[in-house]
Order: sequence, then structure tokens, then C-alpha cells
Amino acid sequence: MSFSDIFKKSFLEGFSGDDINIYTAVISMLITCAIALYIFFIYRVVTRKTFYSKTFNISLAAISIITSSVILTIQSSIVVSLGMVGALSIVRFRTAIKDPMDLVFLFWSIVVGIICGVGLAEIAILLSIVITILIFVLNKLPVAKAPLMLVINSNDLNAENAILEVVGKYAKHYTVKSRNMTQSSLDMIVELRTAAGSELLKEILALNGINTASLLSHDGEVTF
Repeated sequence: MSFSDIFKKSFLEGFSGDDINIYTAVISMLITCAIALYIFFIYRVVTRKTFYSKTFNISLAAISIITSSVILTIQSSIVVSLGMVGALSIVRFRTAIKDPMDLVFLFWSIVVGIICGVGLAEIAILLSIVITILIFVLNKLPVAKAPLMLVINSNDLNAENAILEVVGKYAKHYTVKSRNMTQSSLDMIVELRTAAGSELLKEILALNGINTASLLSHDGEVTF
């Protein structure tokens, strides 16, 4: 027997489905389903309400079960596995991932399906516990407070110096992000950090020529 024959024999025996029966398949699917429901719950808790998508969350749970069934099928026969790989290779997924955390949960769901499909449920459970702890711990770490955006409209074209003088009283550091001037009005946007937003607006509105003043906050990324 040549080396090639030995390699082919070992390769085919490695994909033998003798150990896979209906009982093994049912247990694997039940464990996968339990972990998939756990991922569903964690995603609902962690994800911000503004970006939460129930359909995407349901798809996470379904992906784990589908992946597990695919892995179980692949192990049953080398012929079936090659055919399935060929069939899946023509599928194109073009759904855009809007939030990086969605990508984490998507890979988590797929990996759980793969691990449970090969019969290593203990690793899938341990992985889920570790990822959950990591997500919650990192999510609780303090981050810098996002800056505020002060939007001002004035009919006095020379009001900028007076405005910045008031801003300097309430914020140590500020940046003029935009100034738009017409023949009769001045629009300014100033980025700043302050804990006395109400007092700042009142003092700016008390200046001559100020029509409106707004202080906006956001939950976006913070630049350190």
C-alpha cells in the first residue's frame, strides 16, 4: 500500500459517520438551540435600543442551528460534504453590517454552531461565558464624555468675539467647527465640553443680535 493510499484511507475514515446517529444529532441540536437562545438574550440586553433589530437577532439564533446541522451533515459523508461546499460557494451575502458589535455576535453565532456540530458543546458553553463576561466588562469601562455642539444664529456679523468670550468662561477648551456668514446673519458651530449648558445658553442669548442658540449632544464616537 502506497503513501497515497494510506492518506486517502485516513482522510475518508476521518469523515466517517459511524458515531453520528439520530440521538447524537438531537442532543447536538438541542444544545445549539439553548446557546442560540442565550445569544439572542445577550444581544437584546447589550444592543442599544436605537440600533436594535429584532429580525437580525432572530437570524443570529437561526444561524447557529443551521450551521450546526451543516457540520453534522458534512461529518456523515465526504461526498455530501464536497457537494455542500460546492453549493454554499455560490451563495452571496451582501447585507451590510452597520454596527461592529453585530459582526461580533454574527461570528459568535456561527462559531457556536460549528463547535456544537462537531460535538464539543463544553467549549461552546465556555466560549459563550467568556465572551459575555468580556462584553459586559469592556462595556462598563468609563469613556470620555462626548463634546457638545453649540449652534448659534446671529444678525450681528461682529458677534463672534463676544460669543467666544462667553464660551471661554464655561469651557476651558473649545473649537470653532463652522462659521457661515451672509449679508445679514452669522451662523456658528462651536465644539466644547461644559457642565453648565443652561447658564451658557442664557448668557449667549443675552448678547446683542443673537437670534437663537442651541446646545446639542450626541452618542457617537469620542476622539481622545
